[in-house]
Amino acid sequence: MTEPLSAGILPCQSIDALIEQRAITSATPFDADQVQPASLDLRLGARVWRVRASFLPRHGVKVADRIADVAMHELDLTRGAVLERGCVYIAELQERLALPRGVSARANPKSSTGRVDVFVRLLSDDQPAFDDVVEGYCGPLYMEIAPQTFSILARTGTRLNQLRLKAGEPPKLSTRSVGVDLSVAVAGFRARRHAGVIDMDHIDGHDPRDFWEPLSPRHGELLLDPGEFYILASKDPIEIPVMEAAEMTPIDPSVGEFRVHYAGFFDPGFGTAEAKAVGSKAVLEVRSHETPFLLEDGQTVARLVYEPLTERPVRLYGEGGSHYQRQGLKLSKHFRIWGN
Repeated sequence: MTEPLSAGILPCQSIDALIEQRAITSATPFDADQVQPASLDLRLGARVWRVRASFLPRHGVKVADRIADVAMHELDLTRGAVLERGCVYIAELQERLALPRGVSARANPKSSTGRVDVFVRLLSDDQPAFDDVVEGYCGPLYMEIAPQTFSILARTGTRLNQLRLKAGEPPKLSTRSVGVDLSVAVAGFRARRHAGVIDMDHIDGHDPRDFWEPLSPRHGELLLDPGEFYILASKDPIEIPVMEAAEMTPIDPSVGEFRVHYAGFFDPGFGTAEAKAVGSKAVLEVRSHETPFLLEDGQTVARLVYEPLTERPVRLYGEGGSHYQRQGLKLSKHFRIWGN
């Protein structure tokens, strides 16, 4: 990282180099699978605070100082803690940054986090914006956690979000509209209210029937009820070329009164022939706003924005196994296959 980099998203080998140079450090040793093809999973630390309100630190203010102003009580994550739906929490993360000049970062929820309707946002000192980490930032990282539909069990080391690092300001290579598939018998799932707790580290450990209701559209249409949470799939397969990364952007309000895709990062190789994954679809997390909305088959619900990598990654998405490569309509990895 001593030589200037062309503008772009940093691939896994560059993230590994930042770790070796201690530009990224951690309270505990990094996990072997923590670095993804174009992102770094972030892990919960030892403490989380129930807070009375969300907040952003002003310029010159540290997150820890603001936590002291709004905290209601502290929970010990080393023993595991239930984070209740409808409440807001701030957790310390194990990773800490000392970014070199010219390198900044952006965070997003992991796919498994968004698919269970847990809203998470990154906080850094002296930064009055969620998820964005300024060039050359040196300091700790925190995460706001707000479970919307299900209460969750989390613990030290649980991974709820991921960090994408970038050199300079990568150009936007292209934008692709994403439509929704309502042409099949079971086209989606609606979250059940008042369900049990989801253990965020228990893979294939929950019966989906206890948490989800399958949806069968009529005449290619689906009525979204205000305040309900839905899992749907894209109409067409998605492909992320090996020299690019993409982010699913929130829906333009002019397109519809709903929000799509809390978890927006797509790593290089997703859905590609090179990764033997042609046909992979995007899973869409959808929440309607104040008014009912009638969604039609093929309707544009989100957009993918593609950006270049600084160099080809040495690993592609899904190599070594993935719950979401070659996916169609699919719930998060916490749930067993429907009916099993």
